[in-house]
Amino acid sequence: MRYVMRQKFWSWGDDFTIQDEAGQDVFYLDGKAFSLGDQLSFQDLEGNELAFIRQKLLAWGPTYEIYRRGELQAVVKKALFTLFQCRFSVDVPGPDDLEATGDLFDHEYSFTRGGETVATISKRWFSWTDSYGVEIAEGEDDLLILASAVVIDLACHGDEKGDD
Repeated sequence: MRYVMRQKFWSWGDDFTIQDEAGQDVFYLDGKAFSLGDQLSFQDLEGNELAFIRQKLLAWGPTYEIYRRGELQAVVKKALFTLFQCRFSVDVPGPDDLEATGDLFDHEYSFTRGGETVATISKRWFSWTDSYGVEIAEGEDDLLILASAVVIDLACHGDEKGDD
């Protein structure tokens, strides 16, 4: 499935809209403007919360938790010591952990599981605000990958909002 993820240019907090490949809005992320650390509510178009993203403040390096229905679903953590590329781990319960690697400064990276690519993120065709093309392999957890992509944007580019 293909998505376009756009950060809203004028907003209080980090707000994103996500469209499907037909250009229809399918998800909305509402960033809490006045909170300690990043906090976002991942919602459907009716305003139902599908996931909640919270930055873990007392952690070694950028670390975020993704919750669904009040239960921890994943911990997304930036690897601190890498050469020439950025790397994030997406630790999920069980054996299905993901790794995001690539040129995160240029917004080009992929999610892999066991060496197999399961999603790619690209800003190549977008420039005005933070907008990304997201392609996710069939059978993958779209919500988890989209939420993790938002976390990576916050961790790598949170201070650049509106600078593109």
